[in-house]
Amino acid sequence: MSMYGRSRVKVPASTANLGPGFDTLGMALSLYAWIEMEEAAETVFHLYGDEMTGVARDKSNLLYRVAQMVFAEAGVTIPELSITMYSEIPLTRGLGSSASAIVGGMAAANAMIGSPLDNAKLFDMATALEKHPDNVGASLFGGMITAVWDGKHADYIRIEPPQELEVLVVIPEFELSTAKARGVLPDKITVSDAVHNISRTSLLTAALAAGRLDLIGRAMQDRLHQPYRAPLVPGMEKLLAEAPKHGALGIALSGAGPTLLCMVDRRESRKQELELFLVETMQEHGIPARTCWLSPCIAGVTTELLARNGMQSESFLDMIKGERKS
Repeated sequence: MSMYGRSRVKVPASTANLGPGFDTLGMALSLYAWIEMEEAAETVFHLYGDEMTGVARDKSNLLYRVAQMVFAEAGVTIPELSITMYSEIPLTRGLGSSASAIVGGMAAANAMIGSPLDNAKLFDMATALEKHPDNVGASLFGGMITAVWDGKHADYIRIEPPQELEVLVVIPEFELSTAKARGVLPDKITVSDAVHNISRTSLLTAALAAGRLDLIGRAMQDRLHQPYRAPLVPGMEKLLAEAPKHGALGIALSGAGPTLLCMVDRRESRKQELELFLVETMQEHGIPARTCWLSPCIAGVTTELLARNGMQSESFLDMIKGERKS
């Protein structure tokens, strides 16, 4: 009989950069993945949801690999796992699907063995794997985070998102790998571009912390990555230039793209107009796309330990159906 419990986690999607804060700023979003993990006689995966097609169902699976990293760090050996996952986070669209899997897998493995590792340790481990702290930090801590990574340790400050802030994403129906999106970035930048981004990142961080929605649009301007990535996302230049005229406070590429993210005041009256503008602009460039209204997710990853004896009060999928309706 195993000495370890069955863990269940809920982990939010995230967006990174928010325009100028390249590899620095992240925000958790109200799209989720749910993971259950427990010791098993042999490793088995139950993967649900449209986003799980093509995901590995053997020990090369990211969830399995990060769980083993946690066990190794904690000095525990659990070679065989039963892993169940349902995700509504689109893969390789710039909404932090890999970061949420890393954070969710680590949190599930840690909870299973009695949570010997604290969040600071999980944050360092997740950042080392993801190579930048913005997405994993947002999924781990919730809200908005500003973070730095020195190659070994990540420091962060969490910012409570302004209550009036809502998020509209437009998700194009094509995938863009982070490697490709990073591949188009220049090796060197000018001092004026550096100053442009440092000043706007500082302004954006302060504006979000102070709830100054009026400054968000000007603060979200970027010269480090978006101009170089625009050719990879048809319609992006027009969207960046014109979305504020249709009701967006500001707009940016979400992470490495191709999703674009608008920050919107909840009280804005032109929400439908903005949605239409985003989708029609993509259509003009021959790209089918869908929009989705989200909120900043205040909670980061949440974990619970369940009974192992199969007497759980509800099945995994029933639990998710209940949560998605609520």
